[in-house]
Amino acid sequence: MKNSDEIYIDLQKHLDKQAVGFPATKTGVEIRILKELFTPKQAGLALHLNYQPQSALDIFDQVKGSNVSFEKVKSMLEEMEKNGAIGSTLKDESEYYFTVPLLVGIAELHGYKATSQFWQDFGEYINGEFGKAFASTKTSQLRTIPVGKSILMENYVATYDQIREIIINTDGPIAIAKCMCREGAKQEGRSCHVTTRSNTCMVFGDWARHFIKHARAKEITREEALDVTRQNEEDGLVLQPTNYQKIDFVCACCGCCCGVLTRQKSLPKPAENWAHNFYAVVKNNDCTGCGICVKKCQMNAVSINEQTGCSTINLDRCIGCGNCVASCPSKAMTLVKKERETAPPKDSTSLYKILIEKQ
Repeated sequence: MKNSDEIYIDLQKHLDKQAVGFPATKTGVEIRILKELFTPKQAGLALHLNYQPQSALDIFDQVKGSNVSFEKVKSMLEEMEKNGAIGSTLKDESEYYFTVPLLVGIAELHGYKATSQFWQDFGEYINGEFGKAFASTKTSQLRTIPVGKSILMENYVATYDQIREIIINTDGPIAIAKCMCREGAKQEGRSCHVTTRSNTCMVFGDWARHFIKHARAKEITREEALDVTRQNEEDGLVLQPTNYQKIDFVCACCGCCCGVLTRQKSLPKPAENWAHNFYAVVKNNDCTGCGICVKKCQMNAVSINEQTGCSTINLDRCIGCGNCVASCPSKAMTLVKKERETAPPKDSTSLYKILIEKQ
């Protein structure tokens, strides 16, 4: 029988083959994270899960002969899901279980019961090897959709790029959740420079059901969700849904706390690594050089040109969130749709398949 460290190393290697990856490090920070998420026996069982949802019976069939009962397997899966170490979805009134990436996935699911050590390790990992793996995928886990006030009426905008249409058309339920990145920053003694609000992220469908079930989030009405969206836009938060059309999660992100945005900001050309269908432009004749857009931009994509006194956009950094457009008092900023629109994959399984194939 393998000792516990060997089990966790095996699990790290297994997860590293899944969506996004779970790379090894010299410090062993990834093993410390796994030890908080899984007991040794759970880690052994997790070796039989992947990104494709499987029923408890399907998973039990893979471990037959190991002197573990079906009831025990089901109980372990339920505990792992409850702890936020794995994901689940409801099919034909039965739970199906699958692995989820550290981000977006474990951090949001486990964050409500995470220790301060977890957040310390998470910060080290995302600023190191995991951050490199996250940023290296050709297809993003998240994408940016513009805030509603920045969209011109004459522009056709697909439903998956409109937060209000997403809210109105969802089958539900909808839940409001704390931003785990902001909560993690608090654990490290850092305060957000953009908002004082914690309950900014919205959860939909299966994720919402599980968040509500495990008291990770509070169910809200469509009207309440629209009000949260309005507040997020007023604060200047970047709206980042999961990068598939059947949305599970919409993050409302700041450039100081968000693990995703802070990692992207560290890149010289973050726009190349990010899914977005718009970019901002400036009408110099209307720009007064007030600098509000510079403060609102969470990606350091806007600056004031010393020669013209007008705002200028670095398109290598602009991810089309529209916050500069919505906040511009002189209406000098506009969003322009990219010539080639990128449609997100159909659902999470489709996205994870793309990611696991390193596309």
